[in-house]
Amino acid sequence: MNGASASLKKHQLDCCGGLNNVDYTQIDISAMVHVLQFVDLSDSRFWGAVLIIIFNPLFWNVVGRWEHWTRGLSRLFGGPYVALYFLASLIVLLNVFRSHSITEAMKAQPKWELLDSTLVFYTGLVLMVLGSIFVLSSFYALGFTGTFLGDYFGILMEHRITGFPFNVMDNPMYWGSTGNYLGLALIVFLLAVVMLSARPFLLRNRYWGGMWRCGQEAIV
Repeated sequence: MNGASASLKKHQLDCCGGLNNVDYTQIDISAMVHVLQFVDLSDSRFWGAVLIIIFNPLFWNVVGRWEHWTRGLSRLFGGPYVALYFLASLIVLLNVFRSHSITEAMKAQPKWELLDSTLVFYTGLVLMVLGSIFVLSSFYALGFTGTFLGDYFGILMEHRITGFPFNVMDNPMYWGSTGNYLGLALIVFLLAVVMLSARPFLLRNRYWGGMWRCGQEAIV
């Protein structure tokens, strides 16, 4: 066996060994270190925004499922509609607080100059416009009770919504929300907001991000 073949065999990985055969000392993390310079992970406001992003959908889905199983809120407020309006009010307030937390987190984050260009700015603007269209049209199509977990309270829609924007994509409210935050991140060229905009992707399953049943979608 010549030297080149021996060297090649030395660096080949046994596929059956999985990640146990990977030499992590050879991984070049310089690019990741460079990118993370533009995210201040020591700022408490950043982590506060992360926590409220995680807490919001967890809270209203736990409460919604509790209501679905026990009808506790409906009994407390004397009917499902008043109970739903109460929970919806809490959801709106939590969303306002979430937006405030993200705004506060932005103040301490370093700007990523790579995003400081006219093309990136208008790309962000387009994403925000499209995101707003998807969010608002979803709300219009679903109505108030359909948006705010109505079927947890036994308030069902007569049929599944198949018109715009649900004929364009699944979960348009999630995608629209993602577009809004990602567009904002590009406009203000903050990598930290790009990271926070991943929230809908991470929380859009049925146990975290809301629900999808009979055309209904929880606002995130």
